[in-house]
Formats: sequence, structure tokens, C-alpha cells
Amino acid sequence: MIIKEYITVNDYCKNTFGCKVYKIALSCSDTCPNRDGSKGIGGCIFCSSGGSGDFASKLSEPISAQIVNGIKLLNKKAKNCKYIAYFQSFTSTYGDINAISEKFYEAANHKDIVGVSIATRPDCLTEDVMLVLKDLSTKTNLWVELGLQTANDRTAQIINRCFDLSEYDSAILKLKEIKCHIITHIILGLPGETSADMLNTVRYVGAKTDGIKFHLLYVVKGTALEDEFKANRYQPLDEVEYYGILSKCIKLLPDNVVIHRLTGDGRKKDLTAPLWSADKKRVLANMNRYFAQNGIKRKSI
Repeated sequence: MIIKEYITVNDYCKNTFGCKVYKIALSCSDTCPNRDGSKGIGGCIFCSSGGSGDFASKLSEPISAQIVNGIKLLNKKAKNCKYIAYFQSFTSTYGDINAISEKFYEAANHKDIVGVSIATRPDCLTEDVMLVLKDLSTKTNLWVELGLQTANDRTAQIINRCFDLSEYDSAILKLKEIKCHIITHIILGLPGETSADMLNTVRYVGAKTDGIKFHLLYVVKGTALEDEFKANRYQPLDEVEYYGILSKCIKLLPDNVVIHRLTGDGRKKDLTAPLWSADKKRVLANMNRYFAQNGIKRKSI
């Protein structure tokens, strides 16, 4: 059996920072261009009311307070570690860039923060935004996370993503120029996608990105996807299906691409389906067992 080794974000961070690193989920935005009518309304069909930042701090709190509160929560399990400020909710580069950038710098300058990770959309990297990111990259370890989800523009229309693949390509070129760590989010199990579609996305992204986040598409209460699920027009992946497709995806990745996430999990109280995804510890244990049986293992760096 040919063994495929992959780099985990934990090992990447230990190699980069010399210790365990935790991300503190922060908020600096409350909307996206496909929510406020700029490009669309309603957001992506799977996105929660919290803009996929359900575990992030409250937007109303100052950034320093969000960081302090985040550290207090993590201190229950984190010892002798460092922290990355993760601007997670909605689209973190969309809006008044002057106001938003103040929050980025406030996080970067905090004594307990060693890096800043900014979640955004490929179509929200304007010239003004790129000037801020370029400067920020000289002051801290900068990660930029792009929500692509799929390389299939047909699927993008189904999920109401409101940008096409060419805008992802343009964003990659811009970000390569400022030498930040680029992370691309993709979702496995999107409506209408075959395993071939998902693998094509991984091939496409793997040639361009520095890191990748794999997400299982789960159904959250109050979303358009929940309506599709309840009408029997959408069926999420079952557990073994997910592990099988994920394994194939990992085997396609170049050896230098860092895996930042292997699945996604929402708040249990908001989860409609698949219910098997709710028990994260059991999911990870089963996933690692499946990997071991199929020639996939963590790489030491």
C-alpha cells in the first residue's frame, strides 16, 4: 500500500512558532456582499445567521476584550501556548476598511497574539484592502482564508456564492504578491456535486493554495439548505462516504499543502443533519481509523 503523508496545522504551527498555537475566533464584520444586496441576498444557502462564525466573540465587544475572553476560555485546556487572532464571522474585509483595519492592527499588536488570520471572499480584496494586508504582513504572521467551497461555477450558482472561479484566481495572484499564508476553504457534499466534482476542486485548489480547510456540508436550522433538506431535495453525506471522499482528496494534495481542518462542526443546538457529525471526538477517532486502514498518516515536520 502506498502511504500518503499530510501536514497538519498543529505541526505546521509548532514548526513555525515553536509551540502549540490556538486560534481565537473574533468578529469584525456583520455582513457579506451576497447578504446585503450588493451581489445577492440571503447569503450562501448553508450559512447560519452568524455568518459561519457561531463560535466567534460578539461584534459589539472591542477586539482586545474579545481576545481576553477567548484566552480565558482556551486557558482551560491551553498551557504554554500562543494565539492567532482569527477574524472568522461573515466577510472580514467587507465594509469600511479603515474601521476594519483598526481591528486587525489592534489584534496584531496584542501581546499574546503571534499571528492574524482573516476569513474573507475572493471578491472582497480591493486595492485598499490589499494595501492594508500588505502592510499587516510586514508586522505579523498573516494568514488569509478564502471561502471558495467549490471550483464548479454551476454549483456556485446553486449555493448562491455570487462570485465565479476567475475571482478566486485573481485573489490568489494578489495574495501571492504579499507573501502571506493562503488558506482555501472547500466543502464536501454540496448539492448536486459528484465525487468527481469534489476531486476536481481539490486538484484545482491544491496547485494554488498554501493550506486547505475541508468542511463537511451540514444542515443548520433556519437556512435555505434546511428547507431543501426538509423537502427531500438534499441529502448530506453519510459518515463512511465522507471519510472515503476526504481520503481521496488528501491523496491528491501536493505534499507541501497544510491541512488546517478535516471536517466542520456546527453548534449542536442548531444542527439539523447529519446527526452523526455532532460527536466530534467520535468522528475524529473514526476518521483516523479509516485513514490508517487506507494508507493516510500525519507527516512529522
